[in-house]
Amino acid sequence: MKTKITALIALFLLSISATAQIDRSVQPKPGPAPSITLEVPGEFELKNGLKVLVVENHKLPRVSYSLVIDNQPAVEGNITGVNGILGSMMGNGTTSISKDEFNEEIDFLGARLSFGSSNAFGSSLTKYSERILELMADAAMNPLLTEEEFQKEKEKALEGLKSNAKSVDAVASRVGGALSYGKKHPYGEFVTEESLNNITLDNVRAYFQKNFNPNNAYLVVVGDVDFRTVEKQVKKHFKKWDKGIDVTKNIPEVYRNVSATEINFIDMPNAVQSNISVTSNVKLEMGDPDYHTVLIANKILGGGFGSYLNMNLREEHGYTYGARSSVGTDRYGASRFTASTAVRNAVTDSAVVESLKEIKRIKAEKVSAEDLKNAKAKYVGDFVLALERPQTIANYALNIKLNNLPKDFYKTYLTKINAVSIEDVQRVANKYFTEQNARVIVVGKGSEVVTNLEKTGIPIKYFDAFATEVSKPVFSKPVPDGVTAKTVIDIYITAIGGKTALDNVTTLVQEMSASFQGQNMAMTLKQKSPNLIATDVSIMGMGTVFQQAFNGETGYMAQMGNKQPMPADAVEKAKAKKGLFDELNLMNDSTKKLTLSGIEAVNGADAYVLVIENEEGETSKNYYDVTSGLKIKSVSTAKGPGGKEITQEKTFGDYKEVGGIKFPYATSVPMGGQSVELKVTAVKVNEPLTNADFE
Repeated sequence: MKTKITALIALFLLSISATAQIDRSVQPKPGPAPSITLEVPGEFELKNGLKVLVVENHKLPRVSYSLVIDNQPAVEGNITGVNGILGSMMGNGTTSISKDEFNEEIDFLGARLSFGSSNAFGSSLTKYSERILELMADAAMNPLLTEEEFQKEKEKALEGLKSNAKSVDAVASRVGGALSYGKKHPYGEFVTEESLNNITLDNVRAYFQKNFNPNNAYLVVVGDVDFRTVEKQVKKHFKKWDKGIDVTKNIPEVYRNVSATEINFIDMPNAVQSNISVTSNVKLEMGDPDYHTVLIANKILGGGFGSYLNMNLREEHGYTYGARSSVGTDRYGASRFTASTAVRNAVTDSAVVESLKEIKRIKAEKVSAEDLKNAKAKYVGDFVLALERPQTIANYALNIKLNNLPKDFYKTYLTKINAVSIEDVQRVANKYFTEQNARVIVVGKGSEVVTNLEKTGIPIKYFDAFATEVSKPVFSKPVPDGVTAKTVIDIYITAIGGKTALDNVTTLVQEMSASFQGQNMAMTLKQKSPNLIATDVSIMGMGTVFQQAFNGETGYMAQMGNKQPMPADAVEKAKAKKGLFDELNLMNDSTKKLTLSGIEAVNGADAYVLVIENEEGETSKNYYDVTSGLKIKSVSTAKGPGGKEITQEKTFGDYKEVGGIKFPYATSVPMGGQSVELKVTAVKVNEPLTNADFE
């Protein structure tokens, strides 16, 4: 014991002595890059060409299998989408195991097994690992490609296209690839309703036979395994996988970059914000000497929260919640530099100008030593942290093989990152951040953003949602002489049933259903004149998840059982509401200013645009079909937390008559990047309701 105490005292005194010698006024010099020791995976190859990488890690009793088929990119032509349908059909049974039995066994084992058109992934506890490997092999060699499943997946794909038809992000992604690479390039072609309808089950089977082969396949095994055991198991279960015919494909040349910066505008009349991408084609491979320097340069420009783009567009100007940039790599010579963001309509032109300004800045001005240091620190931290995952080692080994990288690529990774200089950053920025030959692809609402975009002086070309160049659209038509806000409102009231019928409605109950992210929702909306309202939203399997009620004087909101009083400003707005049909009182409401701003297209139909502004400066717009007089869309804006402008949009359709009054039975609401369709299942007019229904 005495010896231990003496040793501790000596250690304590030594630590004090060392501390006393440190001059804390001088910043310590950074140490050398961490020494990286990468475990080399075990390797073997089957006679059919399947290459296997094995990384043993016995910390946890789990094993994962990653199958990657290294096919060259190929054009699908008039059956574009066939690979997607194949991917969705695979992993759902085999020719010897039904779909239900296959999936039930995986669930019973507590395992995972999923497939794509050129990959698969499985994981399980070690004691079930060989069975999962066996199921993966069976599904890879003998997928259950039946007509019934084909029709189901094809219908899902068609529904997906319809769901994304109004998605600004989906259109931006599709058009961005097509304009950059060309519609006949593997990275530029896209799925259409026509191409999906061209696909047959024979096409899917032929694609599988041609492309899902072991010739260029890699199987990566990671976890609590023994190399020799894995070797025996893989040979046992994959040896019957027949080698296919090696096919060398001619990959088309990508489009050349434009000769000067231009805006490519796609009009989306339903857009409540603009999607902006400054993009140009570059050639960069992981083995390129510039690779590590480009990573650092991009991190400074738009690769993180403190980047040039984000600090300008988000922090300084408040245009967006985030702005990013990226530089892709591709061993076939087809990658892109992209700086992107999404902003509200009113600042679209300013966001374009500021994005280009920051790209020019990193090319013209040397970055600061502080920015360079922070970018390097981020990469070093991420790299070291990733090494704690065994899967990382396998992925690195696979990357080396797929990209023909030197064997010490990852061992020297941090050394190369830390060697990047300020001059290096400026050099690669001028080489790869080619804003002077960039397309500024803007997907947004033309009637609200094009006039200001024209003022930037950047030439504008117009394209439709499928990347076909078109003439400049007519965004707004003048209102005919004699048509006023009152005229439009009167026509609407007459169209849905007339003032007398609306005045006679004292209560209204609407029951609706919707599906969002796989969850089935039901909503009941109760209203009683003049301003009582109660809303109940439930999700199947979860019960009520949201409630709101206002009894004429006070109200509350409850989310997942957490009940809160209705905010004071919301109470005042609820009190101000008069009647169950807003249009009956609009013309007589002195707190609102009404303006008929023009005629715009809504889903192909001309609509009068009625702008409504309240005393707080908040605005909303109602769109009334010129032909039918019915309201087909509404857009409202308000100030949210932090002063951010929040926009809510609804489109209405499928009007049906109940009790002499027409109600929209279909309401579409953008949410989470997709469109949620609210379907009315019942409308009850003058249903007996008491004040207790609103407490």
